[in-house]
Amino acid sequence: MIKFNNIKVGDYLMGEYEGKMWRGEVVRLNGDEKQVCLQTDVQAFWFETDHLHPIPINDAELTAMHFEKEVFDDGAVKYKKEAFRIVIAKADDFSNMDIWYREDRRHNPDIHYIHELQNHYHDMTKVHLTAEPVH
Repeated sequence: MIKFNNIKVGDYLMGEYEGKMWRGEVVRLNGDEKQVCLQTDVQAFWFETDHLHPIPINDAELTAMHFEKEVFDDGAVKYKKEAFRIVIAKADDFSNMDIWYREDRRHNPDIHYIHELQNHYHDMTKVHLTAEPVH
């Protein structure tokens, strides 16, 4: 379950309704009821936090967010988007990463999901990290 206070407008999450998963962008928050409105490809739906699921970070998600990928001989991978960088020690292992933007460097900031990356990215760059839908 995702904590309500970790969710920001603009975050990408999965909402579950009657066994179906809907990918969407958070467009509104209701702090009184702890509900989140996701804009899906169909329409906007309201979800309780226990029906929300994070989207794991992977190569396809970062590519959809317009990161450029650079693979090194030692197996390390760097993802670049303007001045923002993500480095992982080996391909497809996002369990330990370094991120930086200009002089702000964060070693292994405990990021495992797209919404967490979006929140760090926004905190560091003051710009929302957006993507093309991944199917």
